[in-house]
Amino acid sequence: MEVLKFLFGIFGNATALFLFLSPVVTFRRIIRKRSTEDFSGVPYNVTFLNCLLFAWYGLPFVSPNNILVSTINGTGAAIEAVYVIIFLAFAPRKARARMAGLFALVLSIFAVIALVSLLALRGQDRKVFCGVAATFFSICMYASPLSIMRLVVRTKSVEYMPFLLSLFVFLCGTLWFVYGLLGHDPFVTVPNGCGSALGAMQLVLYAVYRKNKGGGDADGKTVEMNGEKPPKNDAVSAEKAPHHPMEEQV
Repeated sequence: MEVLKFLFGIFGNATALFLFLSPVVTFRRIIRKRSTEDFSGVPYNVTFLNCLLFAWYGLPFVSPNNILVSTINGTGAAIEAVYVIIFLAFAPRKARARMAGLFALVLSIFAVIALVSLLALRGQDRKVFCGVAATFFSICMYASPLSIMRLVVRTKSVEYMPFLLSLFVFLCGTLWFVYGLLGHDPFVTVPNGCGSALGAMQLVLYAVYRKNKGGGDADGKTVEMNGEKPPKNDAVSAEKAPHHPMEEQV
């Protein structure tokens, strides 16, 4: 059983890494244009917090036998931190100030949770406290994909919901859902069960509307995967926003 759990964790790491790297196209655009344009940096801060919390949760002194949860989320936190730094470097002054404040808030929330768990809690109480915190922020992150799914239904077009991304959201959520079941860990099972279900819903929508890839919003607006409008008159590769990013947590 442990071997099977380990294998699901390895495959889960691989699919999650793909999702964490999915916004690279957007940030190459930001660097090339030296501007964040109309993109929002909020999803990357939220995903950064989610990764920090699950990386902490997976450590042996918090949740034994969950080191694969820590490895991928530690990697994800580093990637998201790079995204946030790039955003801060190229954002307008007001947006930069807001992003810096949000980044500081994220670090403060993580620091408080980590310190409380270390200094005030032991054993199962520590695991439950950290697990509940990580699960809460992870589920909150799933509000973002719902907006793009509503857009698909409204426009009857999958132009801004790439099949490959939806497939990997489903695979990643499913792999970590099974990993959590095998490890009898509800704090891994519950959020990734939500991710798997949302991924499946996206695939169903894609199957229904796959022939319509050129339709725009009825109001002439376009939306990227994190629910933000991309800049006008320029095509933008859709991405996930876990919320980021539709970026999947594990």
